[in-house]
Amino acid sequence: MLIEIILFLLLGIIAGTFTGLTPGIHINLIGAFLVSLSATLFFSINPIYLVVFISSMAITHTFLDFIPSIFLGCPDTDTELSVLPGHEMLKQGKGYEAIILTNYGSLAAIIVLLIVSFPFVFILSKTYNLISEFIPYILILTSIIMVYSDKRKFSACLVFILAGLLGFLTLNLEISEPLLPLLTGLFGSSMLILSIKNKTKIPEQRISKSKVEIVKPLLAALIASPLCGFLPGLGSGQAAVMGNLISRTGRKGFLTLIGATNTLVMGFSFISLYAISKTRTGATAAIQQIIGSLSLETFVLILFVIGVSGIISYYLTIFLARFFMYRLNKINYTKLSAITLGLLCILVLLISGPIGFLVLIASTLTGIFSISLNVRRTNMMGCLLIPTILLYLL
Repeated sequence: MLIEIILFLLLGIIAGTFTGLTPGIHINLIGAFLVSLSATLFFSINPIYLVVFISSMAITHTFLDFIPSIFLGCPDTDTELSVLPGHEMLKQGKGYEAIILTNYGSLAAIIVLLIVSFPFVFILSKTYNLISEFIPYILILTSIIMVYSDKRKFSACLVFILAGLLGFLTLNLEISEPLLPLLTGLFGSSMLILSIKNKTKIPEQRISKSKVEIVKPLLAALIASPLCGFLPGLGSGQAAVMGNLISRTGRKGFLTLIGATNTLVMGFSFISLYAISKTRTGATAAIQQIIGSLSLETFVLILFVIGVSGIISYYLTIFLARFFMYRLNKINYTKLSAITLGLLCILVLLISGPIGFLVLIASTLTGIFSISLNVRRTNMMGCLLIPTILLYLL
């Protein structure tokens, strides 16, 4: 059994590398694919092995998805905040350093997660029922803090509301994977179109090292991430914003904070599944559908997989960041952005259909409008927050 666990762990790392490096391909899609096949093609496979695969893939994804976010400007929904500081460093020839900063944050998050997992299981199981009654009000307060913390408060509020209305309409459409066109447009294709329009040129990249600020970003991430790990509608983007309000950091510290929150929010979603049987990510939703509630033995196995996957992913990220850095200058960045945009459009058409493609166009225009207002792109997460708040209040 140990050999099979190691095999599926390694396969999960390979799959997480693929989803992390490929814009538009999220672990939720792979998870849904596995669930659909678990009762047919994979019926003879021990469900525990699929749990190992999904857990390994999910953690690996949180490390690797910063590479396309920083190098290509097409972030996943959990890395959108890295685009601005990451691109600033990329234009200074420090794109590799930006990725390494997020990598340090993710590795530190793995270590902290393994230490605090069981104390948080106890705390969450005792307090969730009380906290759950205040979920919509916590979401409202978080939304207010997000908007108020932006320098352009009126514009931020406008973006938040527009994205929220778009999200509400999209989530009420009968299309497959509505979040794919919605989030791809807001956080991916909008940036790619602007990159093509401006004919962005990337300067020669170099390997540079600087002092890493880890304590303050990690502490802030540890405070904010548990809340976002078990509340619906909140992800690592919101955790990073809340964490930065708790502990102000510079640009490099903020990248470390984003890396830590990205991994911690995913990790706390596994804790949420075990402690209160609630799913907060696509990965945990897939695991629940495959195996149901987690036993103590399965939870301990997941923690083991998280630790091993995190360590391997750390070194894998360093290797791949170097690999792509040395080849970035040989690529026409405008053509690469155009190819990536085309692939995203095809992916949306295949998965979400013509109506999904219309959603992609609407969300892309909303994203471009938001960027033109020069507000934090995390305000566009109103596309999930507002529908969730309305779901609880109405």
